[in-house]
Amino acid sequence: MHPQLQLDHFLGIDVGTGSARACVIDNKGEIVGIASENIALWQPEQGYYEQSTNDIWRCICTSVHRILNQHNIDPSTIRGLAFDATCSLAVFAQDTDQPISVTAPKFDNDRNIVLWLDHRPEEETAKINATGHNLLRYVGGTMSIEMEIPKVLWLKNHMPKELFDRCKFYDLTDALTHMATGNENRSFCSTVCKQGYVPVGVDGSVKGWQGDFLETIGLGDLAKDDFKRLGGVNGSNGTYLSAGEKCGTLSESAARDLGLNPGIAVGSGVIDAYAGWVGTVGAKVDLDGSSLSKQSPSNDRQQAFTRLAAVAGTSTCHIAMSPEPVFVKGVWGPYRDVLIPGYWMAEGGQSATGELLKHVIETHPAFQHALSTADSYNANIYEFLNEHLKDMQTKQKAPTISYLGRHFFFYGDLFGNRSPIADPRMTGAVIGLSSDKSMDGLALYYYATMEFIALQTYQIIERMNESGHQIKSIFMSGSQCQNSILMSLIASACDMPVLIPQYVHAAVAHGAAMLGAKAASADKEGKTEPLWDVMDRMSKPGRTVKPTNDPHEKELLKVKYKVFLEQCHSQQQYRKDVDDVMAKWGKKAEAAEGTSVKATEEQQEEKVKESSGISMKLPMTM
Repeated sequence: MHPQLQLDHFLGIDVGTGSARACVIDNKGEIVGIASENIALWQPEQGYYEQSTNDIWRCICTSVHRILNQHNIDPSTIRGLAFDATCSLAVFAQDTDQPISVTAPKFDNDRNIVLWLDHRPEEETAKINATGHNLLRYVGGTMSIEMEIPKVLWLKNHMPKELFDRCKFYDLTDALTHMATGNENRSFCSTVCKQGYVPVGVDGSVKGWQGDFLETIGLGDLAKDDFKRLGGVNGSNGTYLSAGEKCGTLSESAARDLGLNPGIAVGSGVIDAYAGWVGTVGAKVDLDGSSLSKQSPSNDRQQAFTRLAAVAGTSTCHIAMSPEPVFVKGVWGPYRDVLIPGYWMAEGGQSATGELLKHVIETHPAFQHALSTADSYNANIYEFLNEHLKDMQTKQKAPTISYLGRHFFFYGDLFGNRSPIADPRMTGAVIGLSSDKSMDGLALYYYATMEFIALQTYQIIERMNESGHQIKSIFMSGSQCQNSILMSLIASACDMPVLIPQYVHAAVAHGAAMLGAKAASADKEGKTEPLWDVMDRMSKPGRTVKPTNDPHEKELLKVKYKVFLEQCHSQQQYRKDVDDVMAKWGKKAEAAEGTSVKATEEQQEEKVKESSGISMKLPMTM
């Protein structure tokens, strides 16, 4: 290999809800350095969450300068870079390209981002879903309040007309790419997954953007000038690209800000969870034949269809690829072209996993005792409770840890259900409650919560496979990978191997850096190295957690799954039975129901705020 190639570096910039992280890798995919800077988050009123692209850009620049200085990296060796970010809406002025405020009623600051978890457009979301438009098939059947078109509609309904008419709109990832390059190119990942864009040729789509849909919901003015304010029409007045394709080069001004050289290749970015897919599913692991597609070599691109990426921290996102569109009730997608041209992605998720574990532990009477004891052993609460479960197994001479929780049944949708029920009204349920306030009682509740997470993971995979996916293994990333009992439970409940990446905490940023490497491979015609080839070349060895071999434990988990499903479906039936009775009470009951739902939403939002406003979708440290 030419000696100069040893100096090549690639930069990935991962923008989460709480921080911006820069990651530099070498041409072998090894992480050379990581640095991060906290991002500001504003909550002007209940349910409203805002950020600023100016603030985020400052945090990105600080992180990049820090990583270059601390690791003595020559800026001239950076060949390519790419961004990933939360699926948040960013607003700029068409005439000046400056941020336009999203803060009502004055709209007079530089906070130009409506964060993904912002729930202000409730009425707008309901209006959109009431249309029953065909494009809703491609976002899981209904458009989520987390997506961006409801937020655009809210701005139209609350901004002065002359101000709204000046606005142009980006997904945050595309906004950062715009700030880096100065061009108006868009990513399929951002527009298809979160903005209602249907790629040309899919289901009769002609221009990508659906003009009749926009007209129906009250955003017909965005169709003017061939949808220029949304990014335009691909191949006409706009350019749309799959992940990592070269979308431009680093501008002079952005290079000065970042401390880099102008002209560096910039790759088309992705939503953060999709960067997690890039950073995990290409890991070098030994899988047996039952976990592989028999039609392809062990690390061929076709193997991606058998691998589910699970980005697990405060909550969990499940990302899967398929060669053909697969429609799964309660799972977002299918989305074409977002990562690899011509292939389709599906996105499921659990609203709260790490956050659920945290809630269950911290609300138990024995929490303070457990925390102080854990501190005395210089361990975190999760490590301590895992050891306590092992001690309980030994003292009770239990064959497995799962045996300890055999008569405890916990259903944990305390934060609603994202997949596969797709019902924010879902709550929790417990069978087996006792008056036990001891450390053993806490450990049992903690175990039951992990068991719930594992069983719900299986529920999502089962629904996806019944619908046409071929998932045979789970590629994890995020803080929960450190929890050995949880990883074993997920493997055993799903009866498939769980793969843990080498870079547990940096898989998302590592994925973004791989997109930078893909962009840097562009030839004179702009053709880049296939993404899977980049992943295969740069992904690191992983560790495999296999399902239990104990036939009795397998039987126990099957029975627990049966009860889990009954708890899930009976809750829905009980609610329906009561609602049927409440309907006879008329408007008075409807008003009370509305007050109850609003109170529940406010409680959940307050819980997010207590967690420093960190997104419940991203892999944060437990």
